[in-house]
Amino acid sequence: MSDPDTLKFYDTQTDAYQKLAAGFENAALRDFAEQLPAGGHILDLGCGPGLDSALLVKAGFVVTAMDASAVMLRQAGMNPGVQTRLATFSDLDDVDVFDGIWAHFSLLHAPKTDLPAHLAAIHLALKPGGSLGLALKIGTGEARDKLGCFFAYYQEDELLALLESNGFTVINIARGSSVGMAGTNDPFLMVTAHA
Repeated sequence: MSDPDTLKFYDTQTDAYQKLAAGFENAALRDFAEQLPAGGHILDLGCGPGLDSALLVKAGFVVTAMDASAVMLRQAGMNPGVQTRLATFSDLDDVDVFDGIWAHFSLLHAPKTDLPAHLAAIHLALKPGGSLGLALKIGTGEARDKLGCFFAYYQEDELLALLESNGFTVINIARGSSVGMAGTNDPFLMVTAHA
């Protein structure tokens, strides 16, 4: 993510975001983690305050938490055992490093034209057969919410085609809805795919 308005929002609302995120059910994260080798290396891509990173470390994984918000990343780094990396999605240049990449409501802040390149970089960063956990909001086009944050929205067939064209095999699709910082209840897709 590199949208300045979205980054500014997260930099100034870290505590409020952490309180909201702490209330989310972590069933999807548990399901994702169960697919990975014990002690595997996970990239929490767009980690925010690092709540998921901390849970993954407690489960025995090696975790690199990556975010473009220095404030959010500082919060993530306060969790014992979490390694941090200040970077945008476009900075991901690892090759065959991670057993899993968790992109939970993060890539929805990237322009739609950039998603194919981000998925290609994720595929390269994963070890062969590695897992991607990806959550995005359902909808069409791009827009800013009432808080000024940028979002890209996807239909299921659109997202699946993007994943498959970038070398991923989709394993599972879940649907749900959740209330975000803007107070709207938005539908989402949670996809698990293998490289």
